[in-house]
Amino acid sequence: MVEDWKHFLLPYQQAVDELKVKLRGMRKQFQDQSQHSPIEFVTGRVKPVESIQEKMVRRHVQEDRLAQDMQDIAGLRIMCQFVDDIYQVVDILRSRSDINIIEERDYISNVKPSGYRSYHIVIEYPVQLVTGEQKNSS
Repeated sequence: MVEDWKHFLLPYQQAVDELKVKLRGMRKQFQDQSQHSPIEFVTGRVKPVESIQEKMVRRHVQEDRLAQDMQDIAGLRIMCQFVDDIYQVVDILRSRSDINIIEERDYISNVKPSGYRSYHIVIEYPVQLVTGEQKNSS
């Protein structure tokens, strides 16, 4: 098993922290320009170790493939007041040079049978560690 979960998850926590600061900064920029901000608020988390381990078993993810095969180790939730704001946020994320979009799932236009509506984006975001750059998918 992963020898040191704290060490393994550190870059993911750094990515969540950095992206929350950047997205909240964007919200402040809109407000500073007296514009409606498409970003209402931002939260984020790193998946608890127990949840990662359970998902590894359930999805048959090998430990040496964990970083590549599990895309939700870290996650952000960007809440928007209006549906159109969601697409504006997506456009902003697409235009950023520090974020590489890996996958998009539009559950707004394609509502799930359960009625679930959201917009999921899997991104690759590089964090700078003392050992060099590490790219994480979230």
